[in-house]
Amino acid sequence: MICITLECLNLQRVLDELQDNSSGAVSIFIGNVRRGSVHGNVLEIYYEVYKEMAEGTMRDIEKEVFSKWNINRMAMIHRIGTVKVGETSVIIGVSSEHREESFQACKYAIDSLKRRVPIWKKEIFTSGQNWVDGVSLGQEI
Repeated sequence: MICITLECLNLQRVLDELQDNSSGAVSIFIGNVRRGSVHGNVLEIYYEVYKEMAEGTMRDIEKEVFSKWNINRMAMIHRIGTVKVGETSVIIGVSSEHREESFQACKYAIDSLKRRVPIWKKEIFTSGQNWVDGVSLGQEI
C-alpha cells in the first residue's frame, strides 16, 4: 500500500494491510511531529508534495525493498497538509517471515523516503515559519 493523504493516519489500517499468516515479524516506523526544532518550538508542520512524482518514487522504493529482502507485505503512507505537534505524519510497515528482514527493510524504506521523495515541510512557530531542507526536484535520486 502506497498512500499520500490529507487524512489523519490510521495505524490499524496499516496493520491490517501487513497481515499475512506466513509472516512472523512486523516492523513499523511511525513518524510524529515533535515540538522541538533547531529554530524553536514547533506548533505544526505543513507538508507539501508533488503527488504523482512522490507516489512514483514511493513505488520505486517499494520495488527495491521487495528485491533486497524476502518480505511479504509493505505499507508506506505519508500525510500532507497541516499536521499538529503529536500527530503522525508518516507510517511505514513491513511484514516478513523473520524479524531481521523486516527491521532492515523498514529502515531502508524510511531512510529512502526521507532522502528521495519530493515531500517538503514547513515548520510553523509562534514567531514565524521555516522551510526545512529536503529533496530538490533537480536532485539526483
